[in-house]
Amino acid sequence: MEFICYAKCTTCQKAKKWLDEKKLPYTLRDIKTENPSAEELTAWLRLSGLPLKKFFNTSGLQYKALGLKDKLPSMSEEEQITLLASDGMLVKRPILVGDGFVRVGFKEADWEALL
Repeated sequence: MEFICYAKCTTCQKAKKWLDEKKLPYTLRDIKTENPSAEELTAWLRLSGLPLKKFFNTSGLQYKALGLKDKLPSMSEEEQITLLASDGMLVKRPILVGDGFVRVGFKEADWEALL
């Protein structure tokens, strides 16, 4: 599995601790230094079954500074994915990517049921 996170994010810290306590193997990837590509985001979107908006870090400073709450509805899917790929801090985290699944955000019960 690939665990994509931001080290300073408290939710990511909780998710990492949970994975470590369960002794689940994963590869750690810092979303700020190794931003997801448009191709990865597109594949994750399809695999997750989630609406694209769920991939945006709507509580993030960058999201608010760019006024994306008002801009996203008029943007195409391709434009939104390109925007997400341009800055890892726009992407909701953590993201857990495994064989046949993608989870965005950390909900312990959901991860427990999955893994």
